[in-house]
Amino acid sequence: MNWAEDVQHHITQLEAQLEYAFKDRGKLRQALVHRSYAHEHGLEEDNEPLEFLGDAVLGFLVAERIVRRRPEMGEGNMTRLRSSLVNTRNLAEEASKIGLGQALLLGKGEEGTGGRSKPALLADGFEAVIGALFLDGGVRPVRRVVRRLFADRIESWPTDHAAQMDAKTRLQEFCQARGWPLPVYQVTGESGPDHQRRFTIEVLVRGESAGQGSGTAKRRAEQAAAAAALDHLSGPRNHGKTAGPRKGSRH
Repeated sequence: MNWAEDVQHHITQLEAQLEYAFKDRGKLRQALVHRSYAHEHGLEEDNEPLEFLGDAVLGFLVAERIVRRRPEMGEGNMTRLRSSLVNTRNLAEEASKIGLGQALLLGKGEEGTGGRSKPALLADGFEAVIGALFLDGGVRPVRRVVRRLFADRIESWPTDHAAQMDAKTRLQEFCQARGWPLPVYQVTGESGPDHQRRFTIEVLVRGESAGQGSGTAKRRAEQAAAAAALDHLSGPRNHGKTAGPRKGSRH
């Protein structure tokens, strides 16, 4: 497969993932052109204008979905929910699901430094694709994508403030309330090939192991470790106590 055929192949795959056939595939192709590639090949256009547009469109439509489906939430809760959905980590995950990393056109420098798996680059590319989708088909196809990707999380988002906080935040506040030092996270293991690394992380509370978690990204592993620590520290053995984890405990 030559270069042109390879690009067309990725465009076809992206259309299938988006469930939309572009009338002007040139817009989708532009969404794949990183500035490093454009600079190396003397192209006048890269995906940054589409990224700018996609960021605004995505934020607007996610906000619209929240207001329509969760009108009982206050403005503060709505803002937190939108931020939890339209952020670099979440958009990078969605980009990975549709195979965007392999479709991006990158310069040699970005290619050589693992650009296809960089969260910021993936999130920017995803926003560019959304911008291209909006220009080509208007608001309807983008609204369908938003519904497909975010509807379940919008519907299930808790209104309780404590439940909205991620496990790391809750563990931090748990420690602060007791006058303890902040938790410390350390990587205890890595496995798998470079493109599918899996990390194991242990969280230390007051210098002792309180929980362990694993995941395909360090952030996920840290969240799992924090959740395990909260379960341990809030359990019957520790209920109402100010003592830290048991000596020598390992999970």
